[in-house]
Amino acid sequence: MKILTDEELAEVLDREIFRKISTAADKLGVECYVVGGYVRDLFLERPSNDIDVVVVGSGIEVASELKRMLGRKARLSVFRNFGTAQVKFGDMEVEFVGARRESYSHDSRKPVVEDGTLEDDQNRRDFTINAMAVCLNAGRYGELVDPFDGIYDLEERTICTPLDPDITFSDDPLRMMRCIRFATQLNFMIEEETFEALERNADRIKIVSGERIKDELNKIMMTDTPSRGFVDLQRCGLLNIILPELAALDIVETKNGRSHKNNFYHTLEVLDNVCRRSDNLWLRWAALMHDIGKTRGKRWDAAQGWTFHNHNFIGAKMVPQTFRRLALPLDAKMKYVQKLVDLHMRPIVIADEVVTDSAVRRLMNDAGDDIDDLMTLCEADITSKNQVRKKCFLENFRVVREKLADLKEKDYKRMLQPCIDGNEIMEMFGLGPCREVGALKQALKDAVLDNRVPNEREPLMRLLMDKAREMRLV
Repeated sequence: MKILTDEELAEVLDREIFRKISTAADKLGVECYVVGGYVRDLFLERPSNDIDVVVVGSGIEVASELKRMLGRKARLSVFRNFGTAQVKFGDMEVEFVGARRESYSHDSRKPVVEDGTLEDDQNRRDFTINAMAVCLNAGRYGELVDPFDGIYDLEERTICTPLDPDITFSDDPLRMMRCIRFATQLNFMIEEETFEALERNADRIKIVSGERIKDELNKIMMTDTPSRGFVDLQRCGLLNIILPELAALDIVETKNGRSHKNNFYHTLEVLDNVCRRSDNLWLRWAALMHDIGKTRGKRWDAAQGWTFHNHNFIGAKMVPQTFRRLALPLDAKMKYVQKLVDLHMRPIVIADEVVTDSAVRRLMNDAGDDIDDLMTLCEADITSKNQVRKKCFLENFRVVREKLADLKEKDYKRMLQPCIDGNEIMEMFGLGPCREVGALKQALKDAVLDNRVPNEREPLMRLLMDKAREMRLV
């Protein structure tokens, strides 16, 4: 982090867009400040093209004047219902709003808004590091206005609220998610009183829509180490409300001196492992959800100890309801996550035994185009502290990947899909869609996947007729 003087801030802000905003504000005789995340990121030396400007007066008027000055190079959008305007100029987006004062009712996070002063506007900000403002008027250009010592909290790498955190979070409970998201993104600590307020107000998150919660979760998911955020969500009680299926994994049971591992912390380790290898948001969601079925599938067996049979299948069935609750997409992205959760044990089972060609062919057939992502997830899932066992698994995974690469070179889709399809089978035996047709198709598929017959018409036809006679269809 770099501490900037007012003179240095003026130098950093010596750009065409800011100078023209300054000219527009002075022409209209209003105070004008760049605020929030853009100011924070100036000190953190994080590049940003999203600029928020507060005007003590009409933000729309300043935005309109700026558009007039920039001409056709800029695009103006006005949102009169909200008293805001946006100017797009090159790769920059500048949001203008009039300084305002807000008040809230207990059952809504939508405030009653009134015109206010800069002080009022800074008071309503979520965190001290987001409440700093830099004046753009010519007479005070570059002057930092920091009533809550946000610059000190930036130095200390601390998240805290400008006013009483209980009021801040109760007024707008989404700020609790933002608190944890900023701490995760910036690798900051949450100040103790602020964290205690998170715990006290966690239940207030219930008035926030799944859509808004989802947006914050996705931002946490796309950080370098999202486990930090999920640990904080669990510690303060928010996770049990927004993702109870994940929170439920945070338990270790012991019976007859035998314990199972904490599957919550295991899941977060898998998630971080995936993040080191991929920025695919939906692969990260698959990692987060891959073991959610373990709570429902957990059983005690006197001979084996704790078991989690079929947890992959159970977890896959849980994915749609979780996505629906959080307003996550119910399209191909959800089906992708569901597929990876369902299949995530398959490569591990293969790698725990002799890696056979038949098993690899079946895996590739079922995973299809998502096979590489599935392998990435499964390799991330190897978190054993037994280094010998871990090395053995990873070596076997290397063999699996080699066999997969060989199959890809040989055009696996052509090899693995029998050249006699269901329509031809129905026509041959005078059948409609039924269980018998499915059984015949599966017999052909199994024979091809197990490499018992080549995927050629003549040998497959002989096999088909033998199976049909066995089923008394001919």
